[in-house]
Amino acid sequence: MLMHQGIGLDRFNTLSRGRAVHALYECCANVTWAARLADARPFPDRDAALAMAEVEVLALSESDLDRALDAVPREPLAGRSADELARVARGRLDAVLGPVDGYPEYGE
Repeated sequence: MLMHQGIGLDRFNTLSRGRAVHALYECCANVTWAARLADARPFPDRDAALAMAEVEVLALSESDLDRALDAVPREPLAGRSADELARVARGRLDAVLGPVDGYPEYGE
C-alpha cells in the first residue's frame, strides 16, 4: 500500500519539494526519477503528470533502472525493462493522485 494515496493533483502540485519527492519515490523507487518529476511541477493536468512519469522512467540510466527494478516490491513484472518499470510507476502515480480532486482530508 502506498503511503501517499489519493492526494489529488492540486495538492500534489503544492507539496513541498521534499514531500513530493517522498511521495514519488513510492512509485518508482528511484530518487533521480522522483526529483525530476517533483521539479517539473506544477502539472496542468493528470495526463501531463502521467506522461512525464513515463518519459522520465525511459530516460533513466541503466544503473538507475537496475536499482529501481530491484527495489520495486510486490509488483508483477513481465521483464526487467524500462517499459515494465514505466507501467508500474504510472499505475502507482495514478493511485497517489487518486480521484480528480483527491480524497477529502480528515475532518473536512
